[in-house]
Amino acid sequence: MIPYGRQHITAEDIVAVCNTLKSDWLTQGPEVSKFEYLFSEYCSAEYVVAVNSATSALHIACLALGLTERDWLWTSPNTFVASANCGRLCGAQIDFVDIDPVSYNMCSVKLEEKLKLAAESGRLPKIVIPVHFAGQSCDMLAISKLSKKYGFKIIEDASHAVGSKYLDQPVGRAKYSDVVVFSLHPVKIITSAEGGIALTNNPEIAQKMQLYRSHGVSRPDHLVERGEPWLYEQSCLGLNYRITDILCSLGISQMKRLDDYVNKRHEVAAIYNQAFSSNSNIKCPKQLGHSRSSYHLYPIQVHAKSRKEIFNELRSEGVGVNVHYIPVHTQPYYQQFGFCEGDFPNAELYYSQAISIPLYPQLESKDQQFIIDKLNKLTTNSGSPQ
Repeated sequence: MIPYGRQHITAEDIVAVCNTLKSDWLTQGPEVSKFEYLFSEYCSAEYVVAVNSATSALHIACLALGLTERDWLWTSPNTFVASANCGRLCGAQIDFVDIDPVSYNMCSVKLEEKLKLAAESGRLPKIVIPVHFAGQSCDMLAISKLSKKYGFKIIEDASHAVGSKYLDQPVGRAKYSDVVVFSLHPVKIITSAEGGIALTNNPEIAQKMQLYRSHGVSRPDHLVERGEPWLYEQSCLGLNYRITDILCSLGISQMKRLDDYVNKRHEVAAIYNQAFSSNSNIKCPKQLGHSRSSYHLYPIQVHAKSRKEIFNELRSEGVGVNVHYIPVHTQPYYQQFGFCEGDFPNAELYYSQAISIPLYPQLESKDQQFIIDKLNKLTTNSGSPQ
């Protein structure tokens, strides 16, 4: 089976992890701080908080921004459920903003329209979470301008976008948002096996996220000055979202290859773009001028046969395609709040035709050509589009 994504672990990675296993620190030691520093340098963000998953990072970001059951959080329906669940974990009410049919990201025009209506009814969001789907940044400048006008906070869900750029600046800089979140899951651009990163330029937000990731417990200066080193205090209700030195040592090693991985993903994507350029039944993901995607995913739209039939035929041929994503508002959990099919038509239309095909740096040329040949055959000899 050729998977849609795959981690790449080198001998250097293994040595790095083994060295940590042989050290005095397995968790919350020097590798965590080093990992955070490397992300701060790479993204030009002032503060970095490493945690055990991007879901955890989204949650502590919401907590640090003061999201409560009295508030609204808006996000994209074209995302994994974690982008909305982080708000529910704070008790907040959730709503969605439909996507742009070209980028598959949150549409800033529809966001503005929805904000105008929300202002009239007194139901403006406290937090908006744009999702950089497949590695391409949302139009953050436009969303940032709206945040200043309507008074909401922004968390960029950049789980797909490690190594991406927006307006020639690294995604993660947090220039147009309060917090940016990355995922380090094995199928992402680089991995720490599991892990998440939260970046911000606000020292108060950073301090709160640090507290929330570790039980709300700290050792502030006034306790240190008492000369009683066992003292600590809990100032808020936190969680155990800490990442380990073992995971960070893998992440540190992987970061050395981050730009190379992104460049290779662009090479693989360019081959797909060319191969499908004359096939009217396949729509390739379009890259917008303001963004350089990390190409975490390569989601095509198929306009021949049924998506299900093409998906199953590819799987039967050993091509491990997947679908990203089932619109969040159609999930049973969210339908209990009144959402139903038809609420966000762009996201639903995209989903009905979407297939994520294999893209990762080590995808072999013969395997990619096999995928191309199978897709072209399935979509050009299938009769009229449905």
